[in-house]
Amino acid sequence: MSDPALDILQWYVAMGVDLAIDETAHDRFAEALEAQASPKIPAEKTEDVTASPPARAALPPSASLARGGDLKISAPATTASVALEQAIAQARNMAAAASDLDGLRAALDVFDGCGLKRTAHHLIFADGNPHADVVLIGDAPGADDDRTGQMFAGEAGRLLDLMLGSIGYSRANTYMLNVVPWRPPGNRAPTAQEIAMCLPFLQRHLELLSPKVLICLGAVPLQAVLNVREAVTRVRGQWFELDVRGHKLPALATLHPAFLLRQPAQKKVVWSDLLDVARKWPAAPKLLH
Repeated sequence: MSDPALDILQWYVAMGVDLAIDETAHDRFAEALEAQASPKIPAEKTEDVTASPPARAALPPSASLARGGDLKISAPATTASVALEQAIAQARNMAAAASDLDGLRAALDVFDGCGLKRTAHHLIFADGNPHADVVLIGDAPGADDDRTGQMFAGEAGRLLDLMLGSIGYSRANTYMLNVVPWRPPGNRAPTAQEIAMCLPFLQRHLELLSPKVLICLGAVPLQAVLNVREAVTRVRGQWFELDVRGHKLPALATLHPAFLLRQPAQKKVVWSDLLDVARKWPAAPKLLH
């Protein structure tokens, strides 16, 4: 018989809760505003203190991937924003130094700029055949992926296998990777900051491959890789171009298998997208290398 207290504790850990703050809830935003409005000064020091404006709480940096692939950071030069810029610069240098996929994976293994690495169990680098014509890009590993160390390991992965099989493809003749290689706690979407730190590795990953076509699964790769800001449900089925070192790589936007599990009626439109891929790039019988 399971212990309810232990069950809820394990659920908290799975959702990313790793620190107990207090026995009662606090409205930290209200407390910060109150402190700004009426700063408390010890009575015994009032005669020695010159009036000054209350200190403002440091704002978290706001990062976004603009069209053209440049990272724009709109925030004061706080410690957090400086650390973000340093992490991105480090990621660019480490990714550029990787001469092959093994070197790129080794670089990710030692990269400590992204906090997701400290909460995830596994680095999910990629899956499939690196010589494949078709590369699929997802958002981030899920709970099943993180537990097993395998990409698309859960129910969404099984659905993806069926989707690929319906047009003659499989993991043996495709290649799969994510925008972010570590699982965000609670299976949340990766933040703009996390994406920005990992994007240099993804860009180098694509440079080291030689695919003929990309399939972007869901909103995160649509925005991070293709810099398209429209909703994926609005632009799915459309073709875009990604410049990879001067090479124009066609890229299709479609829906993520995890979304299809929640919205099974949308499977028919993804089927149409996959048929378009199969017409333009029929699956090779088998890739041996």
